[in-house]
Parts: sequence; C-alpha cells; structure tokens
Amino acid sequence: MARPEKCKRICTLPEKNRFICEDSDSSADTQTVSVEEFETIRLIDYIGLTQEQCASQMHVARTTVQRLYTDARKKIANYLITGTSLEISGGNYQICENSETCCKLAYCPKKSCECDCGFRVEGCVISTLDKNKAAGHM
Repeated sequence: MARPEKCKRICTLPEKNRFICEDSDSSADTQTVSVEEFETIRLIDYIGLTQEQCASQMHVARTTVQRLYTDARKKIANYLITGTSLEISGGNYQICENSETCCKLAYCPKKSCECDCGFRVEGCVISTLDKNKAAGHM
C-alpha cells in the first residue's frame, strides 16, 4: 500500500486558474498544475524565498518542494513551448488561516506568515481527481 500523501499548507488560491494561448487549438492538450505546484512557483519565483524557506512555509520537506517546483516548471515550459492551455487545479492542501491578513498579500513584507495553524489536525482539501487516484478508480 502506498504511503498517504501529506497535506501541504498554501497561503491563497490563485486569482486566475486557466490560461489559453491566443492562437491555440481549443482541443489542444491541457497542462494541469496542482495548487501546491503553483504555490512553490509563487513562493520561490514571485516572492523570492529559497526552497528551504518555501518548505518551512508549506510544512513539508525541502525534497518535496524541490519535486513540486521541478514538476511545475516542466509543465509551464511545455505550455509556453507547445501553446497548449494551462490549468491550476487539484492537489492535497489546506489554505492557511492567516490568508486574509499576511498571506493574501502579493508580496508579504515578512516573506512568511509565521502561522501556527493546526492544519495537520483539521484535514486537507483533496480534489475529486486525486480522491479517485487514491482509491484506484483511474
């Protein structure tokens, strides 16, 4: 049996979650970036955190952040090169309880919310697609 995936803390959901190239074929493949992958891009590339700081913010191991970040970059590169569409959805996450104060800012002055939310106890948001994969229905 596979090890259960840990819940990752994210600060906010993306304001826009679907991107389509102007001259793309509407039937083209869609690259799907998980919400956690998006969060690593936001924290590392947009805010400027290191992978270690990002891992601390998301309450996961640095190696997990490295994997999420690498996967996200590959998907974004494929979207840019091939002209497919890009969608941000799904995953295994919980939104931080401070998302309305510090976390929701595009550029947090503290660079981290320093939240002590009990998200490991409260549970995660898991998309239907991920629930089906976990149950072996795909």
